[in-house]
Amino acid sequence: MNSRARTQAWRYAVVVGALGVITAVDFRLHVNPTTVALMFLVAVLLASAYWGLRYALVLALGATAAFNYFFLPPIGTFTIADPQNWVALFAFLVTAMVASNLAERARHEAESAQQRRREVERLYGLSQRLLASENVLELLNALPQYVQETFSVGSVAVITADQPTIYRSSPDPAIEESALRSTLLRGEPTRHGGISYVPLRLGVRTVGALGVTGFDLSPETLDALGSLAGLGLERARALEALSKNRAMQENERLRSALLDSVTHEFRTPLTSLKASVTSLLSGASLDEIAQRELLTVIDEETDRLNRLVGEAAEMGQLDAGLFKLDLKPHSILDALQPALQDARAALDGHVVELTVPLALPKVRMDVERIREVLRHLLDNAGKYSDGGTPIKVTSELKNGALVTSVADRGPGIDSFEQSLIFEKFYRGRHERYAAPGTGMGLAIARVIIEAHGGTLGVVSQLGSGSVFTFTLPAIA
Repeated sequence: MNSRARTQAWRYAVVVGALGVITAVDFRLHVNPTTVALMFLVAVLLASAYWGLRYALVLALGATAAFNYFFLPPIGTFTIADPQNWVALFAFLVTAMVASNLAERARHEAESAQQRRREVERLYGLSQRLLASENVLELLNALPQYVQETFSVGSVAVITADQPTIYRSSPDPAIEESALRSTLLRGEPTRHGGISYVPLRLGVRTVGALGVTGFDLSPETLDALGSLAGLGLERARALEALSKNRAMQENERLRSALLDSVTHEFRTPLTSLKASVTSLLSGASLDEIAQRELLTVIDEETDRLNRLVGEAAEMGQLDAGLFKLDLKPHSILDALQPALQDARAALDGHVVELTVPLALPKVRMDVERIREVLRHLLDNAGKYSDGGTPIKVTSELKNGALVTSVADRGPGIDSFEQSLIFEKFYRGRHERYAAPGTGMGLAIARVIIEAHGGTLGVVSQLGSGSVFTFTLPAIA
């Protein structure tokens, strides 16, 4: 005997037992018929309200028979002598049956309301999970599992109009591909073989179809589920299109910035190269000193062009993540001293003040990359500071990190621009044409420092200079 049959048998036994108890107690205490009828009626209402109409009807019929036999004269027989008792018995039976029917209806409506509430809560939970996906393929792969977990159904399969693949929550062949495609084409819900097929709608347009097995969902919930899933898919498509559009706009902006920066920065060295080469080819009598000066200009401007091209290529590699750090324990001086040599042209005419204790612990770093960061910071400090002003470089251990700063006495950076100068190709409004540069140095430096697990920032005040600071995690 299964659990459902055992439950029914137990309930019928309780009904019979309650009938017997009420009858025995009232008969022994000689309770008047009106009170007996009310007690039977309360029992019928309770049975109908909690267990259903079938149990209430059994109890009502049994109570009618017991009421007649034990409480209506002549007692001990099913004969009714007084016609008024016929009316009372009939009224009791009708009242019990009507009351049990009303209680059953109220119970059914309460259960329906609870079911609808649970389904609405589940739909809301599903909508929250759908909103977390912004990629169509990711959502299609997750949607069947979401529906299965949220509504506790057997298995789920989804198909869309623009994807030939069927996405399933489990490898269950019960949901047929032909039925899914038929639902997609017709746009009408169907059910056959214990499986429901629901179109995924966006307004009047059908964008897919959903198959569900092992369910106990109302048609309204299935329809809402189809609309919600269709809306989620369309939202993901819209977000993808928006992301692509924004990416294209950003790509166009960076291309314009790159062209503007490269055009301006290449023009100066190319002009110098052209003038020097033209002078050498003109056939004019130039002494050895003049020739050497022109060759020096060619050499320096060629190095500058090479650096510009190298920075552009490096920026592309860093953006794409196509670089690997060679992390080894090093002193910050291992990177700082070569960086000072690299930036000697920009630092010419400045006094560099170093405050770097020799006792500073080593940190894990890619020494060549950190050397490059320091070179960019020192180059900027030299380019944007007046000649003769000092440039201070300090390094100290603070809060478990090595903090290195480069301070200058330049014009300072406006507070609005302090968050922009680390963007690719951005150059200050007032410094754009005052000093050579591509706007890539600080962007490169930030990517390198963040790859080390550190931070790069600036503190600046107009007219008082700037302090660029980066941190590197100390070795634990």
